[in-house]
Amino acid sequence: MKTKDIVLVALFAALIVVLGLIPPIPMPGVPVPVTLQTFGVMLAGLILGPVRGGLVLLLYVSLALIGIPVLPGGRAGLAVLAGPTGGFLLGLIPGAMLTGWLAGRPRAYMQAHSPQGAGTGLQILRCWLASVLGGVVLVYAIGIPWMASVAGMDLPRALWVMLVFVPGDIAKAVVAAVVAQRIRRLNLV
Repeated sequence: MKTKDIVLVALFAALIVVLGLIPPIPMPGVPVPVTLQTFGVMLAGLILGPVRGGLVLLLYVSLALIGIPVLPGGRAGLAVLAGPTGGFLLGLIPGAMLTGWLAGRPRAYMQAHSPQGAGTGLQILRCWLASVLGGVVLVYAIGIPWMASVAGMDLPRALWVMLVFVPGDIAKAVVAAVVAQRIRRLNLV
């Protein structure tokens, strides 16, 4: 890895830690709080791509599991995996990778296939879809069965319980897509 890649991975991991400092919002009847971690997953994947985005979340999760209190609410340690949020935490890594892979390099593609200035809306839509599939669907696909198992609920009930998070996660995906498209346009990364 180049020095620039190492710095970007560390910077984005720090960004996700900062997003975790915002107090989690507990939901009544749901053992998982609302946090901004999935927003960080989406940004890392969209801006850094699948490899560096995955490394960001691998670093973040590793820091949490070795006991550094980087998770929302200051949680840390291997015991986190025994709780209802453990699957969501582990799902962040492949979530960032899938988001980055699905987003690809929309800026370069659109420049090659669109008139000058056209395609921004398509780029945002592509990034939004990548964020939803990687940062929401894949993270949920790993986290919901884990939560159901740990919390002792059946899978259909766990799916219904998680529906309360969908509107917020869709909104996070919109913001992540717009921010990522703007950063890519500036060629900062």
